[in-house]
Amino acid sequence: MTEFEKGDDEMSWQHCGTEEFRHSLDGGKATTTQSHLASSTYHLNHTPQFPEGGVKGYLTIFGAFMALFCTFGQMNAFGTFQAWYAEHQLSHLQPSTIAWIGSLQLWVFFFSGGPIGQLFDTYGPRWIMIIGSVLYVFSIMMTSISTVYYQYLLAHGVLFGLGVGMLFYPSLSSVSTYFCKYRATALGVVAAGSSFGGVMYPIMLQRLFQRVGFGWGVRISGFLSGALCCIAIATVTRYAPPKQRGATCKLSETFRDSRFVLLALGGCFVALGLFIPFFYIVDYAHDLAIPSRMSFIVLAVMNAGGVIGRIAPAYLSDKIGRFNLLVPAAFFSGLLCVLFWVFSRTLVPLTIFAASYGFTSGAFISVLTPCVAQISDIRHIGSRIGILYSVISFPALVGGPAAGALLEGSNGQYLGMILFAGITVIAGSAFILAAKLKTESRLLARV
Repeated sequence: MTEFEKGDDEMSWQHCGTEEFRHSLDGGKATTTQSHLASSTYHLNHTPQFPEGGVKGYLTIFGAFMALFCTFGQMNAFGTFQAWYAEHQLSHLQPSTIAWIGSLQLWVFFFSGGPIGQLFDTYGPRWIMIIGSVLYVFSIMMTSISTVYYQYLLAHGVLFGLGVGMLFYPSLSSVSTYFCKYRATALGVVAAGSSFGGVMYPIMLQRLFQRVGFGWGVRISGFLSGALCCIAIATVTRYAPPKQRGATCKLSETFRDSRFVLLALGGCFVALGLFIPFFYIVDYAHDLAIPSRMSFIVLAVMNAGGVIGRIAPAYLSDKIGRFNLLVPAAFFSGLLCVLFWVFSRTLVPLTIFAASYGFTSGAFISVLTPCVAQISDIRHIGSRIGILYSVISFPALVGGPAAGALLEGSNGQYLGMILFAGITVIAGSAFILAAKLKTESRLLARV
C-alpha cells in the first residue's frame, strides 16, 4: 500500500460519520476538502474499518447495557430517595437542600467524564470499570449506614456519582468503537439499560424500604448492582487498530470546533432543566394527594417511556440523521413541561405526561452521544464525550436545587419550577439546531 493510500485509510477511520475527504494531487501533495453533509452520508456507508458488530461488539453492547442498568438506572431513581429522605432521615431539611444530593450525583458524574475519557483513550475500559465498580458498590453500602446530611452528600452524592461515571463513559465509548453505520442504534440499545433500571429500581427500592427497612433495602440493591457490574467488566471491550492507540485529544482544538461548542451550549441549557421532572415527579404526585404507592409508579412509568425513547429514535436517527432527531427531542421535552405537566392535576394525565416525557428525554439522552461521535475523530471519542459531559456538569449541578428554590419561593406552587424546566430545555434545542446548521447549512439535510 502506498503512503498516500495509508493516509486515506487513516482519515476514513478517524472521521467516520464526520467528514468526506476528496483528494487531489497539487504539486505532488495531497489536498483535502471537507463536506459535512457528505460526511453524514458517505462514511456511514463506506467504513470497512469498523466491525459493525461481531461477537465482541455484541458482547460489549450486552455488558454496557448491564452497566447502565445498574448505575444510571439507579441514578434515575433518585426521586424515590428524594421522597424517602424528605419523609424520614432528612425530614427536617427543605426539599431544595435534599436535592443537592441528587445534583451532586449528577455533577460528579458529568464532570468526571473529561478525565475518564482521557483514561479510556489511553488505557481502555477494563481497569477503569473495575475501580468504578468498587467505588459504586462501596458508595451504596455507605449510604445504607449514613445518618446525617453530610454523610449522604459524600456517599450518595460524590462517591456514587464518581462510580457511575467510571462505568458509564467507558461503556458508551467502547460500543462507539465497534459501530459507525449503526452507532446510534447500538448506543440506543445500551442507553435503554438505564431506563429499564429506572423502571425496576424505584419499585424495588420502595417495596424493600417498606419490608426490610432503608438500610437493608439499599444494601440489597448494592449486592444486585455489584453482580451486574461484574458481568459488565467481563464483557465490555474496546475495538481499535493498534496504530490508533495512544492518541491524545487537545482541549484547545476541541473548543475551536464551533459545532462542538454549540452542541455543548445546547447541552448545558438542556441539562439545567431535563432532570427536574425525575427529581420532583414523586413529590408532585404526593402534592396532588396521589397515594404513595402510585406516586412511585409514576416515576417508573417515566423511565419506562425512556426504554422506547432510547431505542426507537436512535434507530431512526441512523436513517434520517442524528442531529435531525436530537433537536426535536430536546424541543418537545421542554414543550411537554410547559404545555402538559402544568395541567396534569390527576393520576391519569400525570402518568401520560410521565410516559411522554420519558420518551422524548430518553431520545435526547441516547442520541446526544452519537452526535458527539459524529463530529469527532474516532481516536478521541472517549475524550470528546467526556469533555462534553464535564461542561454540562455545572448546569446539571444547579438545576435541581434551583427548581427547589423556585418551589420554596412560590410557597409550594409548582408552576414556576415547571416553566423553568421547560424553557431552559427549549432554549437548549435552539443551540443544538445552530450546531446542526453549522455542520450543514441546509435545514432539511441529513445530518
